[in-house]
Amino acid sequence: MRAAKANQEFNYFGPLQNFMEDETVEEIWLNNPGRIFIARSGVSQLTNLVMTAEEIRTLIERLLMWGGRRLDLSNPFVDARLPDGSRLHVAIPQVTAEHWAVNIRKHLMRGKSLDELMNMGVCSEEVSRFLNSAVIANLNILVSGSTGAGKTTLLNSLVSAVPAKSRVLTVEEVFELKPRVPDCVALQTRPANLQGEGEIPLRRLIKEALRMRPTHLVVGEIREAESLDLLIALNSGLPGMATIHANSARDAVDKLQILPLLAGENISHLFIGPMVSSSIDLVVHVGMDSQGRRRIREVSHVSGRIEGGRVEVEPLFIFQDESDSYKRGLGDLERVFNK
Repeated sequence: MRAAKANQEFNYFGPLQNFMEDETVEEIWLNNPGRIFIARSGVSQLTNLVMTAEEIRTLIERLLMWGGRRLDLSNPFVDARLPDGSRLHVAIPQVTAEHWAVNIRKHLMRGKSLDELMNMGVCSEEVSRFLNSAVIANLNILVSGSTGAGKTTLLNSLVSAVPAKSRVLTVEEVFELKPRVPDCVALQTRPANLQGEGEIPLRRLIKEALRMRPTHLVVGEIREAESLDLLIALNSGLPGMATIHANSARDAVDKLQILPLLAGENISHLFIGPMVSSSIDLVVHVGMDSQGRRRIREVSHVSGRIEGGRVEVEPLFIFQDESDSYKRGLGDLERVFNK
């Protein structure tokens, strides 16, 4: 309510204000001035709102001034955090065909604990207790899922479960995480300026974070070569967490064996496989069902073994749609904590 009143007072969002204050709206996107959509419970709806191209441009420029990001012909994409913590993505012509393409993703469940997510039906009590124990035991956790599945929300909850004496360093492209920990430093990437200088990528931030005495390293999302830097950090004994786009826990581990190869020709898959198997302990896969309900679909253990070049993954908990409950996988829960 306080955030809504603040937004209303300053009217940051112009014609989109009502959608931003509506807690049932998860995401807003503008394909063109007359095609403005929202998502509720994972289902998209075409709104009757119509804006002019000038209104859209003025709104985006105002929001970007607050976030300190730049958008122009030389930099036609932008990611930025909005005043209420939502995430803004914009693409402009000539990358788009004609109109500005705008996405605003709200974080309605941001700041929830594992217990709160459990009460919302995201996972069972047994899974919640297991994940809480895994965090306290300093296991390295990879959260996987599709866009909008709830990866960042779950990651935030996991980070919030670390012991109070921990010092957490978060590294993100755009500030999204807000873990409930007393000692936390958040780092964010920076794009290059008009002269093409001053860029600070994720790889640089991960290296700098290691110099800041972290007890836990958290990377908002790994997409490219920064995955190598994360694996190196985790392999040195530093507990950590990250998210990755993937269709399953198995696919997440396979992808993590490929992404580090983007760091250079001198990086071999023969080197990456053993590093992944020894660095990652758990993969938690989240997904959204046809009714828009977000759930932890699978929790799997990275056993440490490699078969045929693939890192072995053992399911621990698997969600069953037909029974609306979890079944135990073949993985040994005790072995997870004695890897």
